[in-house]
Amino acid sequence: MQSAQEVNGIIAFTIVIGTLKEHLLTKAGDLGVKVVDIMGPMVDALQGMYHTPPKMQPGLVRQLDEEYFRKVDAIEFAVKYDDGRDPRGLLKADVILVGVSRTSKTPLSMYLAHKRIKVANVPLVPEVEPPDELYEVPNKKVIGLKITPDKLNGIRTERLKSLGLTAQANYANFERILEELEFSERVMKKLGCTVIDVSNKAIEETASIIMDMIKKGGVNNVK
Repeated sequence: MQSAQEVNGIIAFTIVIGTLKEHLLTKAGDLGVKVVDIMGPMVDALQGMYHTPPKMQPGLVRQLDEEYFRKVDAIEFAVKYDDGRDPRGLLKADVILVGVSRTSKTPLSMYLAHKRIKVANVPLVPEVEPPDELYEVPNKKVIGLKITPDKLNGIRTERLKSLGLTAQANYANFERILEELEFSERVMKKLGCTVIDVSNKAIEETASIIMDMIKKGGVNNVK
């Protein structure tokens, strides 16, 4: 209050505890400090509309409950076991995503993590055999992401442009893309996993399909 008075400032507050709010207003009046109650009018309006008294309890929006910590754990898990970084994570994951580069494995992993699902993902590259752990988990935990060659070529070409590289790089070469897709198809068949075509799907749409599978037991139930 004294600091605000010295610089002729305004105090904007979101205090909900009645006694503290009254003390602030009284002190402001004594010192001639302007105050703005940001939440008060909204709370009063909602109380009048719903005829329900507010709880007047600070911090309810940011309660650190069990659900919050599960979400944090899932996000940390997705970061730690992204892009096949540590195959040991495959044995701990609720869902494992496999597919070639640019099939949205990482953003999909993060989206599902916000739904409290622990996701690991493995890139499929012809020159690198998938980790043994991938074949040790139940195949209903594994979801393959496939995409059409044309769509993948377009995505990779744009990616190269954003990096300032030529679109002629091997990464976007059509023959290379076909080779990668054929390899990933063989791996997915060997795994016997569910395959989702992400060619024309938004991340949210693919995530919704996966969450429906979880609810129906197609993927190991996630608590």
